[in-house]
Amino acid sequence: MSAYTHDLVIIGAGPAGMSAAVTARQQGLSVVVLDEQPRPGGQVYRDVTKASPAVARLLGPAYRYGNALARRYADSGAEVRPGSLVWDIAQDLTVTAQQANLSFSVRAPQLLIASGAMEHPSPLPGWTLPGVMNAGAAQIAMKTSASIPDGRAVLVGGGPLLLLVACQLLRAGGRIAGIVDTMPAGNRGAALPHLPAALGAPAMLAKGLGMLGTLWRAGVPVFRRAEDVRMEEADGSRRVGAVSFSSEGRRQRLDADVVLLHHGVVPNTQITRLLRVAHQWSDSQGCWHPAVDAWGETSLPGCRVAGDGAAIAGALAAEASGAIAALGAAVAVGRLETGKAATLAGPWRARLSRQSRIRPFLDALYRPPAWLIDCADDTLVCRCEEVTAGQVREMARLGCQGPNQTKFFSRCGMGPCQGRMCGLTVTQILARSVGRDPADVGAYRIRAPLKPVTLGSVAALAEPDRITLPPAG
Repeated sequence: MSAYTHDLVIIGAGPAGMSAAVTARQQGLSVVVLDEQPRPGGQVYRDVTKASPAVARLLGPAYRYGNALARRYADSGAEVRPGSLVWDIAQDLTVTAQQANLSFSVRAPQLLIASGAMEHPSPLPGWTLPGVMNAGAAQIAMKTSASIPDGRAVLVGGGPLLLLVACQLLRAGGRIAGIVDTMPAGNRGAALPHLPAALGAPAMLAKGLGMLGTLWRAGVPVFRRAEDVRMEEADGSRRVGAVSFSSEGRRQRLDADVVLLHHGVVPNTQITRLLRVAHQWSDSQGCWHPAVDAWGETSLPGCRVAGDGAAIAGALAAEASGAIAALGAAVAVGRLETGKAATLAGPWRARLSRQSRIRPFLDALYRPPAWLIDCADDTLVCRCEEVTAGQVREMARLGCQGPNQTKFFSRCGMGPCQGRMCGLTVTQILARSVGRDPADVGAYRIRAPLKPVTLGSVAALAEPDRITLPPAG
C-alpha cells in the first residue's frame, strides 16, 4: 500500500488510545482508531459507556472516570472502527485489519500502538482445569454482563488487581472462600526502600489499604506466603474442586467452585514484536518493554507505543502517555511546532510522573514468586499445544538456546494464541535452565497473522473497491 489514508492510525481504544485520538484531533490530524471491541474503553474501562448505574457504582469511581474520557473521544471527530481485528502491520506502517469478516488496509506516516497489557501467566498444576480463570476475566464479566462467578471463589496470586476484584466480588454478593497470597516474604523487604517515593502517591496507597480493610472486615481468610499451589479436580466432574497449598509451614486445602489467578500484568508486545522494534527486559516488572523515547517513538520511525503496552503504570498514566505520543505525532507530520508540543505536554508529563511514583514500590512488593517459573515438570506451559515445563527444560538440555528453537522442537508457541500466553514463561524457564539472563535468551519471533483470520477475509484485500465495511463511528 503506497498512499496514506490518514495522518495517524491508532490501534486500541483504551485510555491511551482514546486520549491520543482526542489530542491528535485537537491538533488537526486525520485519525482512524482500530479496536477489537464494539465499544471504547479497553480492559480497564470496558463497556463504561453502557454500564448500568448499579454496575458502575459497584465497580467504583476509578471505573466511572472512564466515561468522561469516552465522551471526549466520541466527540473528537476521529474515524472509529470498532470490531476491527488487526492481524498484520508492514514495515511501511500499512496496517491490515479485519472488520465484519472482511480485511482492509489503512496507512499513515504515524502509527500509535495502544494495545495495553495482559495478565502475567500463572503456570500452576491444574491451571487449565475448567473453573480456573484469570482474575481479570472475572472482572470483565462484571463489566460486560453484570455477572459474577457462581459458588465458592478462591483467589490465588497477588497484586492490586487481585485485591480490587476481591472487593468488587464482595460488593456484588460473591462468595470468597479465601485469598491465597503467593507473594514471598522477601518482597516486603525489597519494597521498603521504595516506600518514601510511594508516599508521594497517598491516594493510591490509601486505596490499597482501604481494599485490605474491606477484606478484613468481611472476614475473608488470607493465607500468606503460599507455596506449592495446586488446583485439584473435583471427583468425576473434570472441573476444579479445591486448591491445596502450603502457607507458613502448614498444608492447607480450600474447597472451590471457581479459582481466579493473578500475578500482575505485563505489556502486550505481540505487535511490537511483529514490527521487530527494539525491546528491553525489565527486571523490576519481569517482562519485555518496547524501547521508546520521550514521545513514545520506537526504533522504527513513525511507530509509537503508549499506555501499558509500553510499561505498566495504570490507566491514568496511560491517558497521559497517549496524549504525549499524539503530540509527538503532530510534530512529526508538521502540524505542531516542537516548542508548542513541549508546552502542551508539560501537564501530561507531570501527571505521568505522579502516577509513576508508586510503581517501583508495587513492582517490588508484588513481584511474582520465583517458584512460579520453577514449576513442576508436568505443569502445562503452552496451553494450545500442550507443552509442559519439563519438555521446555528438556529442550534446553538438548541445546535450545532460545524460544524460537523450542517451536521447531515441540510446536510450543505455535497454537492459536501465537505464543501470547506462554512466551514469557518459556523465556524465563529457558533462561533459568541455561543459566543466562532473559534478555540474552530472547523472545518468540512473531509473524502475521497475529490472530486467526479466514481465507475469505484475506481475499477481500484483492478487491478493496468491492467490499463494503460497516460505517465508521
